[in-house]
Amino acid sequence: MAQEQTSIRERQRTDLREPRLYKVYIHNDDFTPMEFVVMILMTVFHKPNAEATSLMLKVHHSDKAVVGVYTYDMAVTKATRAKQMAEQEGYPLRITYEPD
Repeated sequence: MAQEQTSIRERQRTDLREPRLYKVYIHNDDFTPMEFVVMILMTVFHKPNAEATSLMLKVHHSDKAVVGVYTYDMAVTKATRAKQMAEQEGYPLRITYEPD
């Protein structure tokens, strides 16, 4: 007696979503020089000089500003790198991130 082989295909549902985004903020302080903040914005966050200067002034006048919106891993990496650069120079620059 020959057995029939049936081919059953299961449908798998894949629920793909865009990754959650995080806003990265730079906070104002009285000790970190404005030029250093512009340098951080240009090197870590890849902002052009004019945009970096504008963001630095926004931070200076409103206590904090969003400098970028990234996936979690990128937000943590950029914030950590900027903090390390500030610490190496002895500045208390504060950078935070939160869900968008």
